[in-house]
Amino acid sequence: MSILLEKSTVNSEDLAQLLKERTEGKVDFLLVDVREDMEYTMGHIKGVDLLRPTSSFGEWAQGLFEASKEKIVIFTCRTDNRSGQVQMVFKRNGHDRVINHAGGIVSYRGEIEKGRYEGQ
Repeated sequence: MSILLEKSTVNSEDLAQLLKERTEGKVDFLLVDVREDMEYTMGHIKGVDLLRPTSSFGEWAQGLFEASKEKIVIFTCRTDNRSGQVQMVFKRNGHDRVINHAGGIVSYRGEIEKGRYEGQ
């Protein structure tokens, strides 16, 4: 496992490295974008697994609480404000396998995709 996944915060360079390692099968984690649908559609980090807007946190938090017991979760947003808040809520509820992407998508220099979220 990458030492980066032991941190509580990763920067954009770290995240790009982790996404590369994940495509190589070296690490496993969930990358969760907590922005709103419209923001995601305008551009998102290639490799995002889930879109979970903070405006509907109450609807999805419990399911992700369960998932974070099995797999490390990295939260991202525009600048890291919302993702940092979500991470704090998770940590306060005993979920330590959560990482905040510092700087958010505005600092990310890796591949950005556009389009609607097709997952659930």
